[in-house]
Amino acid sequence: MLPYTLRRLSLIPITILGIIAINFFIVQIAPGGPVEQLLSQINNSAVVSATIRVGGGESFEAGRSKVWQRNASFQSLYRGAQGLDPNFIDKINQQFGFDQPAYIRFWRMVCEYLTFDFGKSYFLDRAVLDLVLEKLPVSVSLGVWSTILIYATSIPLGIAKAVRHGSSFDVLSSAVVIVCYAIPSFLVAILLINLFAGGEHLDWFPLRGLVSDNWGNLSWHERVIDYFWHLTLPIVSVVVGNFASLTMFTKNSFLDEINKQYVMTARAKGLNEIRILYRHVFRNAMLLVIAGFPEALLGMFFTGSLLIEVIFSLDGIGLLSFEAVIKRDYPVMFGTLYIFSLIGLLMNVIKDLIYHWADPRICFLTLE
Repeated sequence: MLPYTLRRLSLIPITILGIIAINFFIVQIAPGGPVEQLLSQINNSAVVSATIRVGGGESFEAGRSKVWQRNASFQSLYRGAQGLDPNFIDKINQQFGFDQPAYIRFWRMVCEYLTFDFGKSYFLDRAVLDLVLEKLPVSVSLGVWSTILIYATSIPLGIAKAVRHGSSFDVLSSAVVIVCYAIPSFLVAILLINLFAGGEHLDWFPLRGLVSDNWGNLSWHERVIDYFWHLTLPIVSVVVGNFASLTMFTKNSFLDEINKQYVMTARAKGLNEIRILYRHVFRNAMLLVIAGFPEALLGMFFTGSLLIEVIFSLDGIGLLSFEAVIKRDYPVMFGTLYIFSLIGLLMNVIKDLIYHWADPRICFLTLE
C-alpha cells in the first residue's frame, strides 16, 4: 500500500491545480465581479443621497431619474460605474488587482497558495486564513457530532432491520426512515424551533449561537453543558434528515452477506447466531459503510449544514463560502475552494487506506 499511497499523494497537487484553474477561468467570464459590485453600491449610495436632497415631495424614482440623467454622459466598462470618474475606477481595479491580465493573476495566486497565503477578503478586509480558522469551530462541531450520531444511529438500526427482515419492526421502522428521508433538514430545523426554541410551544433550547454570551465565565463542566445545549437542535435537524440512506445501506449490506454461502456453512456447524453475525458477517458487511466515513464526514463538514447554519445563526465555513460567492469575494472563494479540495483529496486517500485496514485482501495491486 505504500507505493499506492505515495502515488495518490503525488497526484494531489496536480488535481488541485486543475480544480483551481477551471474555476478561476469560469469566474473570469462570469458577470458581476467584485469591482462591478462595489461600483454599483457606490452608485446606488449616490442615488439614495440625491433622492434625499431632492425633497419637496418628489419620489425616489424622480431622484434616481435626475441622478441617472446627470450620469448618462459618462461611459465605463461596468454598467454600475456610469457617472464615476475613470481614474477612480482605475484605482479600484488596481486595489483589487484587476489591472493585471488574468494569467498573471492566476500564476500569482498559485504561487501564494503554495505557502498557504490566501490573501485578504475584498469586503471584510481580513486574512482569508484567519476567517476560516475563526469559522472552523462551528463547522467542526456540526460536522463531527452529526456524523458520529448518524453512524451511531444508522448502523445498529440497519443491523436490527436486516436481522428482522420482513417483520413488523422492519416495516414500521422503514416507514419512519422513509418519512425522515423525505423531510429536508431545514424543515426539521424550523419545526424544532417552533416546538422547543421559543416558538408557539416550549422554550427549552437557545435559538442562535454556538455558546452563551457568558460562556467565558462558566466552569469547564458548565461550558460542556452549554455547548451541547446550543448544538442539540442543529444536530438533531441534520441527523433526522441524513440518517435514512445510511440505515438502508447498512441493512442491505447485511442482508447481502447473511444470504451468502459461508453464513449457511457457519450455521450448519452449529455456531451461535450472535457469533455468526458479529464475528463473520459484521466485518464483511461493514466494509463499505466504514470506508465511507471520511467522505460522509467531509460532506457533512463543509456542505451538509449550510441552511442549518443560516437558520440557527451559526457563523460557519459553509455560510462564509456562500456569502463569498454572492459577493464575488474571490480570495475567500478560492481560498475555501483550495482548502476543501485539499481535505477532500486527502480524505479519499484515507478512505482507501481504511478499505485496506478493514479487509487486508484489498491491496490495490493493479495500481502499485
